[in-house]
Amino acid sequence: MGKDLIIVESPTKARTIERILGDQYALVASMGHVRDLPSTRLGVAVAENFAPEYLVPLSKRNVVAEVKRLAREATTTYLATDPDREGESISWHLARAAQIPDSSIKRVVFHEITPQAVKEAFQQPRAIDRNLVNAQQARRILDRLVGYLLSPLISKKLRWWGLSAGRVQSAALRMVAERDQEIEKFRSQEYWTISVQLGREISNPEGYDKANKDSQFVAELHSRIGERARIQLATDEEAGLLHKRLEIASYFVRSLGIRKVRYRPAPPFITSTLQQEAWRKLRFPSRKTMNIAQQLYEGILLGDLGAIGLITYMRTDSTRVADVAVQEARACITRDFGNSFLPKQPRIFKTRVKGAQEAHEAIRPTSANRSPAAIKDYVNRDQYRLYDLIWKRFVASQMADCLAEAARADIQADCAGADEAYLLRATGTTITFPGFRVLYQEDFDVPEESKKSHSLPSLQDKELLHCLGVSTDQHFTKPPAHYTEASLVGAMEEMGIGRPSTYASTISTIHDRGYVRRDRGNLSSLPLGKAVNELLTQYFSPVLDLGFTAQMEEALDEIAQGKQIWQEVLSDFYLPFAKVLEEARTRMPLMDIPADESCELCGKPMVLKRNRKSGSTFLSCGAYPECRNAKPLQVKLGIGCPRCGAELVQRKGTKGRRQSIFYGCSSYPSCTFTLNQRPLPEPCPQCSGLTVRKGRRGTSCTECSFEGQIDEREPTMVGAADGN
Repeated sequence: MGKDLIIVESPTKARTIERILGDQYALVASMGHVRDLPSTRLGVAVAENFAPEYLVPLSKRNVVAEVKRLAREATTTYLATDPDREGESISWHLARAAQIPDSSIKRVVFHEITPQAVKEAFQQPRAIDRNLVNAQQARRILDRLVGYLLSPLISKKLRWWGLSAGRVQSAALRMVAERDQEIEKFRSQEYWTISVQLGREISNPEGYDKANKDSQFVAELHSRIGERARIQLATDEEAGLLHKRLEIASYFVRSLGIRKVRYRPAPPFITSTLQQEAWRKLRFPSRKTMNIAQQLYEGILLGDLGAIGLITYMRTDSTRVADVAVQEARACITRDFGNSFLPKQPRIFKTRVKGAQEAHEAIRPTSANRSPAAIKDYVNRDQYRLYDLIWKRFVASQMADCLAEAARADIQADCAGADEAYLLRATGTTITFPGFRVLYQEDFDVPEESKKSHSLPSLQDKELLHCLGVSTDQHFTKPPAHYTEASLVGAMEEMGIGRPSTYASTISTIHDRGYVRRDRGNLSSLPLGKAVNELLTQYFSPVLDLGFTAQMEEALDEIAQGKQIWQEVLSDFYLPFAKVLEEARTRMPLMDIPADESCELCGKPMVLKRNRKSGSTFLSCGAYPECRNAKPLQVKLGIGCPRCGAELVQRKGTKGRRQSIFYGCSSYPSCTFTLNQRPLPEPCPQCSGLTVRKGRRGTSCTECSFEGQIDEREPTMVGAADGN
């Protein structure tokens, strides 16, 4: 008999486990799934209780043959795939494809690839969990039914071959498209605010010392004395009248208030919060975040220590942390920061995600003692930055609260010659003990002005104040923000759409399909995505509604818990879906995808078309065949041409056999302005000329000698914008 066999998904994971367990086992990597539904037909016998037809693809036949040979020689086959539903499903498919007897199979699960965790897992093997397998099987069949039956219909009706309309991706697309509609419908409203620079009396032989900044603060006009409602200033005239009154008013402190504020640290990362924070702090797209996290989980070679997994499993929705990890973090805090930064009791965070798998842990370093500095020489820059983020978030989660004092001063302004007095309000926050913030502070998608830390001078009740100046500022209400990858992941999690393993792939799919684009970090729907969403919303709302999609996720969770039978869940979905699908086939008209411009020959609206051979997108007149005008699709940049003022567009050229990107004026051939560097929307701060990208973070002006750096936190356009 040969060695006992261990099967994992990736070669990296196999090498790490081999270094931990030695050469007493034979290890093989399956490279993911080895069986799936056929790619050329539905592969689901709906009339036979949704029986699936699984095939081993040609690319995996050698893997399956090798597993079968090694398993035949082994006494025991250990299935050590990832600790989630998909990992359970991979193990089950492996066993079936390689015809491994159930009697020789043992399933081992570990949430971190460290010597202790791996050895403990092999001491406590279990059988394959069929409930988890059935939940994943139900998801795969459900998505096949939707995608295989719906996608061809959408492609036909939109005259655009190769479209997809998956269950979760359609929900994500709808969220982006509906946010875009809110932004388009938004009408900005003008409003004004007034603030007054005030200062305290300072003992000075020459009178008030205006240079003493410590005695100065700003108060904002709030309301009229005796009224609770805030003053609303809608016009310049209204603001100007109050501005003149406040310039000659006398000021004193009407009331003071100080309250203690306690800020708690954020919990350690789960999949969604890691993707969100990696975008905010590092500008990593979701797919990149998960790829790097996978590398850190599977193992990094740390010199003489060998290969060790640096973080726990990165697809999780639980904030639970093992007791041993908590104690290690607390010891680390005491050693590095002192006892004052350690709370009396370990922190326990409640998981907020509905249906979270509490058997999992949060994403954390496998050892808090392994600081980012200790591993810096063994990882690349991106791996280091993500590990640093995970390590700091976890250690900070067990640190003491940040303590502060929030002060509020109400200032009364008595205006000479006026019958009414005004209330101004000043607030300030003083940090009295930084706590966890010495190490880590969470970012937010939309920073709140109130969260900025500033302090007020030490004021006295009824104290007279000096007016140092009055400023009047014009504002306009802002539309809702476009989704970013981070905020879309957060919204999907909040609504119960998708699961940790699907967030990154879902966003990548709607981008790669040309439904949405990433523009300076924002996700916005493209014409193709708008057209697909319009059809799905109009004809399939009952079965692709956001709430219904979330209910299906709950049903899949109940299958995993053994509370529902997977065939019954599929039946409950398929019967109404088939009815809606049949109605749509007859009612849904043939449609063209409208473009945002008109034909220059006949004035009719232009529509998007796709070349079936090359796959390239172009514009065609909607009046075809009466008008045969057609032209390449221009990717508009929203930046004016420095020569004629028309909009600059992105174009494709050829250099030999390679395609290249360049930028030029949309009024070509009447204007021949072109350049190779990507234009930037921000004008030159010296001459207001056109600026272009120079290198990765540099910028230069096309008109003068200005060169500068782009703020590293400023997002830039990523990926195709033309829907290809």
